[in-house]
Amino acid sequence: MSEDQIKRIRAPFDEETARSLRAGDRVLISGTVLAARDAAHKKMVEALDRGEALPTDLHGAVIYYVGPTPAKPGQVIGAAGPTTSGRMDADAPRLIEQGLKGMIGKGYRKPEVVEAMKAHEVPYLAAVGGAGALISRCIKKYTVLAYEELGPEALAAMEVEDFPAIVVIDCLGNNYYETGQRPYRKLP
Repeated sequence: MSEDQIKRIRAPFDEETARSLRAGDRVLISGTVLAARDAAHKKMVEALDRGEALPTDLHGAVIYYVGPTPAKPGQVIGAAGPTTSGRMDADAPRLIEQGLKGMIGKGYRKPEVVEAMKAHEVPYLAAVGGAGALISRCIKKYTVLAYEELGPEALAAMEVEDFPAIVVIDCLGNNYYETGQRPYRKLP
């Protein structure tokens, strides 16, 4: 793939960035991306249920579903591969309503998540599973924001530079997992 076929974008996402991404786009993300897995998602939704404020503003935020391994000496973070996104599906629509503007993980999403994405113009991107050691090189800073007791599942802010991802589902509901496979399926 040539350099001109890769979109360079910044996180948090503004409305224009979120709307411009299309299923199949290859991107390099720089800026601030949140890290959170299912346990942190559950705690955030429980806080909302109690009428409490979230520990960070989600307006424009991009969340990477990751539970990094411990950093070795001289590293910012250990391996940081994506977690299966379906684990967050129960809570994702509620966080999207709070202003979440992008999600990064791996795997399929439930229809109710896709509907929330379409309603709020939120893309879903995939990072390459099995490439956590390589992905960690793109993470320049890792700061726990809340739920430190969750260890690697804590809510954290990550400063990233040229974080590679592919847009899987765009804000229109186009799904690259479907369209990307189509040319390779056997015809009846």
